[in-house]
Amino acid sequence: MLRYCMTFSLGVALLVLSASAAERPNIVLIMCDDMGFSDIGCYGGEVQTPNLDRLASEGMRFTQFYNNAKCTTTRASLVTGLYPRRSKGGLLRRNMLTLGEALGKAGYRTALSGKWHLGRGATTHPHKRGFQEFYGLLDGCCNFFNPVQPDPPYKGARVRAFGQNDERIESFPADYYTTDAFTDHAIASMRTFAGEGKPFLLHLCYTAPHYPLHAKPEDIAKYVGKYREGWDVLRKERYERQKKMGLLDPEQCRLSGKDSRAYSWKEADHDFEDLRMAVYAAMIDSMDQNIGRLLRALGDLGIADNTVVMFLSDNGGCSEEPGGRNPSKRTPGPGRDYVAVGPAWGWAQNAPFRRYKSWVHEGGISTPFIVRWPGVVKPGAINRDVAHIIDIMPTFLDMAGASYPEVHNGQQVLPVEGRSFLPLLAGKTRPGHERLFWEWSGNRAIREADWKLVWDKTVKAWELYDLSVDRTEVNDLAARHPERVTRLSAAWFSWARDTGLRVRTPATRKKERGL
Repeated sequence: MLRYCMTFSLGVALLVLSASAAERPNIVLIMCDDMGFSDIGCYGGEVQTPNLDRLASEGMRFTQFYNNAKCTTTRASLVTGLYPRRSKGGLLRRNMLTLGEALGKAGYRTALSGKWHLGRGATTHPHKRGFQEFYGLLDGCCNFFNPVQPDPPYKGARVRAFGQNDERIESFPADYYTTDAFTDHAIASMRTFAGEGKPFLLHLCYTAPHYPLHAKPEDIAKYVGKYREGWDVLRKERYERQKKMGLLDPEQCRLSGKDSRAYSWKEADHDFEDLRMAVYAAMIDSMDQNIGRLLRALGDLGIADNTVVMFLSDNGGCSEEPGGRNPSKRTPGPGRDYVAVGPAWGWAQNAPFRRYKSWVHEGGISTPFIVRWPGVVKPGAINRDVAHIIDIMPTFLDMAGASYPEVHNGQQVLPVEGRSFLPLLAGKTRPGHERLFWEWSGNRAIREADWKLVWDKTVKAWELYDLSVDRTEVNDLAARHPERVTRLSAAWFSWARDTGLRVRTPATRKKERGL
């Protein structure tokens, strides 16, 4: 496995930036939860997202930015610059450095608002791992109107962990909504930090639009009735918009075919399906409204011009259906039931790609990624280079003029594995990754240049795609290139061992390597 050191020192980094950006910037990193590649307006969606669309028009959109297909592993890689490590030690260990710790050492003030999902112990709590201010959810999901309300009986009663810094919060006002509250804390932290005159890192992690599908009635009302033509029509409409805006090349990105887990629209309960997608859209709409509040606060504080704002999703749209698909027993929107969108809508949300959250085809790992940095990023730019969430740590260190230490708190730390994409933001080039790797719950992938090898746990076979002409993974070339399958699968297994993944028996490995 390759391990990368910092690729650009501060001196080199400043050479690629304009003189106006020489002052260390504030950094706002916004991540939403379980949102599809094509949901927001500037990526082809019909959901009203004027504030994210504004960020895109004033900044840069990436078309090949990758996450890890799952909430936990994405968060682990994003805050450490490392591929996930799997063992009893958990995803966040003492020998790993977090973004909060790294930028804190560089003199930044740091805050995390929203979902953490990487632990709540003495060595894994965000307030113990470099985020000087924390407010939000320590678990993976919660009721949006009352975060500590136990899950409904069909899922099993469970109280979620929610808190501020070291204090647990167990009661909430009647008008509470997590998306609003996370933004409130983020804006308050920015105001405090700006008053201190120090640069800051704000990591704002919305739980929207992760299930349960909970939204405000006035936001839901905007979208009821807009999804009655179904998921097949939705995918085609989004794809056509993506082509018109020049986001995707139709010669490289044909619309992928019907997903194996998507059910027939003709057999669906149209009222229920329209409602749950309307609530999902309303959750994104509400998030965009709150991002607008945050952008206005940056302007009011007079710090917008020296603040980098980034936006991404932790994985593709979600195909889960907690409790089963039964509209007579569950209702999206009111704040009690745990309803999700299911595989048919989840597949459509990632148009034009295949699959969704937990799968490592492009639909599961491709995220919209927007970067606005006045004076550095060219407004309206579209970047088609390949980048990954492990690149965020070295990029932020370059922005801060900081180095990655070998030792932290007396502990030898793992070397960062990402590569700074700071040159890309300035319209330059950078050395790319030799290979990128993914795994979640039996799904596997490796990308080398434009070749991608994928193992789908439901198909149980390696698939090979040339992404330079087939980004949507329509034409499987594994049978035509058995030697490439063998070589890339061997590289994947080597990476898996290095990162602590359980590797199957020799006989199974031989079959999976195509031997």
